[in-house]
Amino acid sequence: MALKALIVLVSCLLLSSCSDSVHTGADYQYAIPEGFPKPPEPADNPMSAEKVELGRWLFYDTALSVNQTTSCASCHDQQHAFAEPKVFSVGATGQPLKRNALALVNVGYNGSFTWAHNGLQSIEQQLLIPMFSENPIELGMTGAEQDIIYRLDDRHYQTMFDAAFGDSDINMQRINQALASFVRSLTSFDSAFDDYAYRYQDDALDGLAVAGMELFFSERLECFHCHGGFNFTQSSRHQLQQLDLKPFHNTGLYNIDGKGAYPLQDRGLIDITLEPDDMGKFRAPTLRNIAVTAPYMHDGSLATLEQVVDFYSAGGRAEGVNNPFKSEFVKGFVLSEEERQALLAFLQSLTDEKFLTNPQFSNPHQVVSQRYVDSAD
Repeated sequence: MALKALIVLVSCLLLSSCSDSVHTGADYQYAIPEGFPKPPEPADNPMSAEKVELGRWLFYDTALSVNQTTSCASCHDQQHAFAEPKVFSVGATGQPLKRNALALVNVGYNGSFTWAHNGLQSIEQQLLIPMFSENPIELGMTGAEQDIIYRLDDRHYQTMFDAAFGDSDINMQRINQALASFVRSLTSFDSAFDDYAYRYQDDALDGLAVAGMELFFSERLECFHCHGGFNFTQSSRHQLQQLDLKPFHNTGLYNIDGKGAYPLQDRGLIDITLEPDDMGKFRAPTLRNIAVTAPYMHDGSLATLEQVVDFYSAGGRAEGVNNPFKSEFVKGFVLSEEERQALLAFLQSLTDEKFLTNPQFSNPHQVVSQRYVDSAD
């Protein structure tokens, strides 16, 4: 129990309580354990159940793309923790994106967004990229705003916008705010690890997973330095932690010139800051539901969790091991085969099956379509 208490202390980040319940905000109930801080909300976009539901409909609606072929869910699939099992996603016009799609898990707690950008302060700001970016095109809304609004201007959406915002006016700002509200609602705290650590169910993890947890939180492996806190990422912001704790790291994935360079098409944070020391730095994503979000790394170049463990065990990949910008925490380590399987078992224990199947997060258009088919039969 002493180890378990230590794990809970590290992952809770000084939270006052970790028993299971629903946290009640001023106007919206987050499905989070009691004592956990709620995700921060912009003053001009407070959460509401009506706004979240509208955002869910929009998230799955291909009408938001320039050619009505692509929705947010096209690259963020619920069964994969709102990631996508592709190396690179493809935009509405067929243009490949340059990075692997990040999972949308507890995004409301993020202190930074996308793989390598330190200037985005909210989900609302981040969403402007897939909505309006032109190179590469994702949804391709730029120049198509009025067409998209026209497509949504029916009785169903008018009613939902009225419930969410107080009138039925449909505009891009409200579309953005509703989408952000839905994404902010995507909380995941029902894994076997959560049962063990926060609900005190000692049998929730078997001996192998517990051994893997010990390794994960050990100074020998150093995993928790970049994937710490209750969201298993140092990129976090909430009522008890207002600042990111070194969210961007160079993990030694590349070193193409022997001087630390990453491929020109994506050099990481340096492309935003222009600071030489930011070469190859990318955000450490949450490890919650990590087992279902393959492939891994910003470029999807590692296909399995086994490869990820082997990568960190080696202290990087090929010449990347000697990358001069590599994080001090990526030192490499030696694992026995039993220890390797234990670490993998712990990572598997972070999967939240309820999150992957929660009907409140699912495609509402499919439900309506199925009801129509059933009624026709």
